[in-house]
Amino acid sequence: MVESPDHGKRIRAADRPPSAHDGRGRDTSLERGLRILSTVAETGDTNAKNLAAALGLPLSTTYRYLKTLRSFDLVEEYGGRYLPSSRLSSWSGAATTRSHLLDVGNKFLRELSERSGRTSVLAVREGRNAVCLRQVAPDEDAEIAFRTYEVLPLDRGAGQRVLLAHAPAQIIAEVIADSRLAEETLVTSLQRIRSDGFAYSQSELGTGANALSYPVIVRGEVLCSLTLAGRSERFGNSTAASLKPVLTEAVEALRAELLEVC
Repeated sequence: MVESPDHGKRIRAADRPPSAHDGRGRDTSLERGLRILSTVAETGDTNAKNLAAALGLPLSTTYRYLKTLRSFDLVEEYGGRYLPSSRLSSWSGAATTRSHLLDVGNKFLRELSERSGRTSVLAVREGRNAVCLRQVAPDEDAEIAFRTYEVLPLDRGAGQRVLLAHAPAQIIAEVIADSRLAEETLVTSLQRIRSDGFAYSQSELGTGANALSYPVIVRGEVLCSLTLAGRSERFGNSTAASLKPVLTEAVEALRAELLEVC
């Protein structure tokens, strides 16, 4: 059998270790798909235009890869926005974490509300929004309480803004662009939250409620926010300061609980 002159070259090329780019300096097809998939997984909620801009890809190419990822049930599409599929979330352990938060949430919130006499809230980020996963409110706070599974804006309210402060850069940029708040005001607030480690808000959702919130960080990832809230007239600056030790203790207890499953 006669080998072609370039047979050895083909073998040597195949034996080369994989690189980040092909011979022409561009990403390979697989790498482009993985970059899109990882960006969707990290942001949790984005559209094709933002993906294309963030990754430096043509919009038509981005749509083509998204279509393939949807066909493998790795990405879901709702109204032009792309999210990680439940299949992908289960691989990452997100479903297990969320289930555990639901299981232990009521216990932690009941104990926290009993100790503080205030409304306690456990919220998670879903794409560009926050979701009230669990809440326990005393009778006097019934009118200001969120509903379970209520979708909330990430740019307003202590618990939501804590989640935004630790969200991927692309999510932060999109929320800032769509926010009714001045960009400089919101950017400064997020920087302060990351620096101080907590957020304090005063009647930001028009409910007459103030709130103090801390992130629950497990292995470097913010899994949820834990918040104490109450009517403005009984939750001023001095009250918030006095409740910090109670809330931080609860945050640490919840973090320790989550460490066992995350």
